[in-house]
Amino acid sequence: MKSPFDLTGKVALITGGNGGIGLGMARGLANAGATIVVAARNAEKSKDAIEQIERMGGKAMALEVDVTNPASVETMIETTVSKFGNLDILINNAGTNIRKPAHLLALEEWRTILDVNLTSIFMCSKAAYPAMKKAGRGKIINIGSMMSIFGSSFTPAYAASKGGVVQLTKATAISWAPDNIQVNAILPGWIDTALTIKARSDIPQLNDNVLNRTPAKRWGHIDDLAGIAVFLASGASDFVTATAIPVDGGYSAQG
Repeated sequence: MKSPFDLTGKVALITGGNGGIGLGMARGLANAGATIVVAARNAEKSKDAIEQIERMGGKAMALEVDVTNPASVETMIETTVSKFGNLDILINNAGTNIRKPAHLLALEEWRTILDVNLTSIFMCSKAAYPAMKKAGRGKIINIGSMMSIFGSSFTPAYAASKGGVVQLTKATAISWAPDNIQVNAILPGWIDTALTIKARSDIPQLNDNVLNRTPAKRWGHIDDLAGIAVFLASGASDFVTATAIPVDGGYSAQG
């Protein structure tokens, strides 16, 4: 009997999939049988990501994309569908951050963060919708954050964008449920990546604060996102939509 988590024959497009949690999810989906399209700006990093997936025995290709550019987004979707014939899974993972309190944040910096973290999800999801509707099914996974739940003095634009991710997830999930398209969000906790290494350098107390509050008493690893990505991308979650699921070692439950 075929496993409900089997992704053989499925095509998964992951923005920002060449590093960090995007790469962790890409590896997880490839291990479950999906063909992976890594869409990102840095071609060298994407090449390395593809090689990692292929060494696992997976099938993958890379696309260069600017998720803030509508034409680039449309080309990304069209190329994926043209190459593989379908698009089953879209993971909107591309993101950025500028750590400044609100009174020091320039308007252009605010707009940059909102464009990359939130508006890109709207554009990518909208561009993917026709192919998924035509196929009669689809899975969209949006990447939020602990800042989707909590405020922070040093990430006002990031927190606003990630709060918006959850509400956009709910809105599109409700709208597209009749088309058999499930839309969900993952809210990663503190995961050990290049971005959080810089955060620990910028904020001296961060490492101890995270460890003290996280019941699991560790930082997450990028591969900790693989399981939830496979679940939300697979038939196992066909009646799960409009959710926002923390993957945080219990951080968000700790008082």
